[in-house]
Amino acid sequence: MTSTAMTAAAPGAAGLRSRPLDGVGARLRAPLQGMLGLLAVAALWEGYKALAPEDGVVIGETRVLPRTSDLAMPHVWDMVARLGEPTTSLPGAVPLWRTVADAALVSLGIAAVGWLVGTAVGLGLAVLMARLRIVELGLLPWIVLSQTVPLIAFAPVVRSWGARIEIGGWEWPPWLSVALIASYLAFFPVAIGALRGLQSHSAIHADLMHSYASGWWSTLRRVRLPSAVPYLLPALRLGAASAVVGTVVAEVSTGFLDGIGRLLVSYAGQASGDPAKAWAPIFGAVALGLVAAMFVTLIGVLLRPYRRGEAT
Repeated sequence: MTSTAMTAAAPGAAGLRSRPLDGVGARLRAPLQGMLGLLAVAALWEGYKALAPEDGVVIGETRVLPRTSDLAMPHVWDMVARLGEPTTSLPGAVPLWRTVADAALVSLGIAAVGWLVGTAVGLGLAVLMARLRIVELGLLPWIVLSQTVPLIAFAPVVRSWGARIEIGGWEWPPWLSVALIASYLAFFPVAIGALRGLQSHSAIHADLMHSYASGWWSTLRRVRLPSAVPYLLPALRLGAASAVVGTVVAEVSTGFLDGIGRLLVSYAGQASGDPAKAWAPIFGAVALGLVAAMFVTLIGVLLRPYRRGEAT
């Protein structure tokens, strides 16, 4: 091989050698960006606390930025250190992080049930609306209208109805009311996103299936559902986030005592004496959202062949 040919082949060979490294870098990019984001938020928090006046920024008689006292804005390191301390001053009390983790796991299980139910209902409604145009025209406005009901007023009603349900020896458990409210919020983005995806298929592919004398359900399975994946995955992310929010709000509104919502209310009342403790359940709620997003990301990995042109 001449020197010219070797020179021409060298960049290609170098490119081939660098591909595995590029793949590793792509896999590490998202975690690194997440860590940098957390560090940026912590730096912004401490920077504002150090530079802003203790009474906050006040324009006229309106406070537009919060106070920077230790009571209102504890230092980041104080909040992190508080997680490792006992929850209460009683002998044998477990660390605060353990209390928050236990409550977060309860809320995560309830949110997962709500998300699964909401996803099933949303997909079923989307398929029904995609199948019958008259159903879409009659049902879609009501689906949109359902999200205007104030959740804080709707949750106690669901809890009251559930308390009256008794089938044989089985009684409606309180956590099921919370899961039902979470599913109520989760089904909406799934229904809208799935409907948009089921209507986004290529007309050429649909005509090809029709030329094969395939029925509507066969076309749904082979054409419509694969084409809906780029729209469905963002809808599932929104549904998972809505399920977490609905779970936390419903726990507060219904008086459910075992989830992260109870800790948010309980520790907020102790903020005057232990301000760092009040932020622990907030961190737990944030962790819930991250876990929910991670689960949908795993679903996206399984559906990678169908994610071309994913909607945002």
